[in-house]
Amino acid sequence: MHHDPDLQRQAGETTAENKLLALLKRWRWFGAFVVLPSLLGTLYFGFIAADIYVSVSSFVIKAPDKQSASNVSLGSILQRTGLGSGQEQSNEIIGYLHSRDALADLSQKVDVRGAFSSPEADVFSGFPRLWESGSFEDLYAFYLGKVNAMPDPASGLTQLKVEAFTPQDAQAINLGLLKLSENLVNQLNERVNEQAMADAEERVDEAQKRVRDARIRLSAYRNTARILDPQQEGMGIMAASNELISQETALRAQLSQLQRMAPDHPSIPAIRERIMATRQQIDTQTSRAVGTGDGLASRLSEYENLLVEQEFATQLLTVANSSLEQARVEAEQQQYYLERVVEPNLPDAPILPNRLKSILAVIFASLCVYLVGWMLAVGIREHAPES
Repeated sequence: MHHDPDLQRQAGETTAENKLLALLKRWRWFGAFVVLPSLLGTLYFGFIAADIYVSVSSFVIKAPDKQSASNVSLGSILQRTGLGSGQEQSNEIIGYLHSRDALADLSQKVDVRGAFSSPEADVFSGFPRLWESGSFEDLYAFYLGKVNAMPDPASGLTQLKVEAFTPQDAQAINLGLLKLSENLVNQLNERVNEQAMADAEERVDEAQKRVRDARIRLSAYRNTARILDPQQEGMGIMAASNELISQETALRAQLSQLQRMAPDHPSIPAIRERIMATRQQIDTQTSRAVGTGDGLASRLSEYENLLVEQEFATQLLTVANSSLEQARVEAEQQQYYLERVVEPNLPDAPILPNRLKSILAVIFASLCVYLVGWMLAVGIREHAPES
């Protein structure tokens, strides 16, 4: 019996095709979830992905040396400027660099949209991306992915990184953001100085009003009490009382001598009347001083309170004026300033994307997805009810 060579060849080809189809069917999920993504990732990152250049700069916010504790005066205590530390100002700058305001301000000086839409970019990495409309919000989201400001607590520096598709665009955006940051620091200085001046002027106005009120109350009290200076009046009363007491003492000595030497002397009654009159005058003077609630002693206490209030208000006004003058001097000085430690560089070679690392990441992620799916499928088959 002879076999037809064509039939044998066709049978062999059919068997090979069946084996190939069986092999493809068996590894179809591996191909779909591992081989295909790996090939696409290798194709994109190896041949299509655009080069990305990174410009880096560093800056620090510095403040003048503060006064030592021994030089702190009452005026400096009263002058609450509201200034924080340089690190706090750096955080404000970082927040600004990541804001929509920074993008809007930068767009007035640098063509940010044009830089991110560079012809050097590929269809997947350039702006706008395939799913975006090109709005400002889309540009802002893209901007956040390309600009990063990060503080370094150890050194106190803030590092600014800018990614772009050409080295010139990366450097221009980085330099523009640094200039905007310097302007913001100057604005913060102006705002702090204006607030310090306003606070100092307000304290001067309050002190002046307090001095005026104290003087008005003291003058009104003098008019009401009909007394210019209770201290001087008290000294006059004490002098008059002392003189009357001396007179009474002399009269009593004279009366005692007459009664001893001439008990019937006709001048004795007159001397007694003079003694009584002198005693009445002494009692009157004592009453003027301390005898009643309206006496000089009570008026002197209130007068001294008003006088102390006027003196304190005057001292407070002096301190407030010193504080205002200090605020004016400090307003002419720069409280904080941005110092560039590292100028924005012009990159001479792209450092992104890391092509090999990206390809390996795609392969690894694909394998993970495949293994997770394979374990789920095995678990489902093991727990499936037998027919």
